Amino acid sequence: MKAMLSTFLRDESGATAIEYGLIAVGIAIAIIAAVNGVGTGVSSVFNSVSTSLK
Repeated sequence: MKAMLSTFLRDESGATAIEYGLIAVGIAIAIIAAVNGVGTGVSSVFNSVSTSLK
């Protein structure tokens, strides 16, 4: 039982999974911010074109 507990406490695979999850969240936030900025610019271009066509 003592050996099992010792092995469990030394296992770091869960920490690695959490680190990868945090990296994925950071990348997702960066993508959302970039898409949001590009979307605003594209929307203004389409509005300008729409106004010019009327």
